[in-house]
Amino acid sequence: MIQKHIHLIGICGTAMASLAGMLKQRGHKVTGSDAAAYPPMSEFLNSLNIPVLQPFSETNLQPRPDVVVVGNAISRGNVELEFVLNECIAFQSMPQLLHDEFLCDKERLVVAGTHGKTTTSSMLAWIFDQAGRRPSFLIGGIPENFGSSFALGEGGEFILEGDEYDTAFFDKGPKFLHYFPDAVILTSVEFDHADIYKDLDEVKTAFKRLVNLIPQRGLLVAWDGHPNVDECVSRALCRVERYGFGENSTWRIVDVEYTPELTRWRVLRDGRLWADIEFGLAGEYNVLNATAAAAMAANYGIESEAIAGALRTFRSVKRRLEVKAEIGGITIIDDFAHHPTAIAQTLKAVRSRYDGRRIWAILEPRSNTLRRNVFQHELVQSLAMADQIVLADVFKSSAIPEHERLDPAAVVADLNSAGHPARLLGSADLIVDAISPELRSGDVVAILSNGGFGGIYEKLPARLKSLYEVTTAS
Repeated sequence: MIQKHIHLIGICGTAMASLAGMLKQRGHKVTGSDAAAYPPMSEFLNSLNIPVLQPFSETNLQPRPDVVVVGNAISRGNVELEFVLNECIAFQSMPQLLHDEFLCDKERLVVAGTHGKTTTSSMLAWIFDQAGRRPSFLIGGIPENFGSSFALGEGGEFILEGDEYDTAFFDKGPKFLHYFPDAVILTSVEFDHADIYKDLDEVKTAFKRLVNLIPQRGLLVAWDGHPNVDECVSRALCRVERYGFGENSTWRIVDVEYTPELTRWRVLRDGRLWADIEFGLAGEYNVLNATAAAAMAANYGIESEAIAGALRTFRSVKRRLEVKAEIGGITIIDDFAHHPTAIAQTLKAVRSRYDGRRIWAILEPRSNTLRRNVFQHELVQSLAMADQIVLADVFKSSAIPEHERLDPAAVVADLNSAGHPARLLGSADLIVDAISPELRSGDVVAILSNGGFGGIYEKLPARLKSLYEVTTAS
């Protein structure tokens, strides 16, 4: 193999950082740049000794790389992209390079859907790993069992998180269409990514195109719980197996039990008991995620006992109900919230795991969907599941036209009028200053954001620790 110098513009995106690690493992020289680096991907890249150059600059492309990978967050006007175009440096998108370098000789298992794809693909990779299948995988997060978002295994399968977001400034189609899957898990279909999709019909078209790529010999494992999914799978030419709570599902979930430490359930396959499953994760959505992964693994010849054993030891994914700190009886949780449905499922899971405790929801409207008013009413309903609610200002609000922008003050007013205590505090610092003295032992604080949120994940525990030390000292 010829070693290349490959530079990634926008390297701190989860998929881009993972691709960087895979390329370095293959022996290439890898460099990258970004506007701002924050955990967990900044720490991940540092652990791989891959330099992250900040800020964007023409000098980051010296010496001249052989190939530049342009992240999908990079648009015309970026100083490095303009240099690449002017100097005629070869460039590709992340999914295109991934396919050409790593996927051609593998059985491709793609996990797609509006929600749950990171956790489901992590579970699937762990099941294959524990069954001795030595899979490759690329996941848009860091599974705690692996400590890495990618692996290049010697086995025949490559497990991929299939993202419906667009590919690059020069390719506006979904990333997952570049993966040409042999099998697909479809977890859910809702309107999301309001910055690139006009409406729900456009989102459904993207998933229908993915389904249409599966060969006749392939497999589609799809959730049974929503008409959007029904529509997207209705014209599949491959074998289709449904999973969920429906009586007619191939993989039916029954007898679910939630405890403070474990979640347990039974899975029926074609109406017959197939497995008893338990693990340490909370929430109905994780039961669904695990059942989908189990169904796919079973179709690839992994026995039910091995699948149940792997799930029993599955830990979680960073930034998915991740406990960041416990100080003075106060539990602080980080969750990658990007959509009202995900927020509702997260708070429902927190409620089931921490029954009887006061639940705080602290939200930064940061995703391209949450920053807009398309789900303003639904957001009120989702946040109402918490006992105390705090909203920050819309992230980079000036980039969203006012008539399209979420109105956090209106969300807070609607919550308060419905009897759900809520307030608007613009920044992470204001939030930490205001709520730290109010928190008491037993409280659970769910911090909901898909970004760095002004360092609140470090600032709030630090403030609580200082308050707790003062209290115990006195």
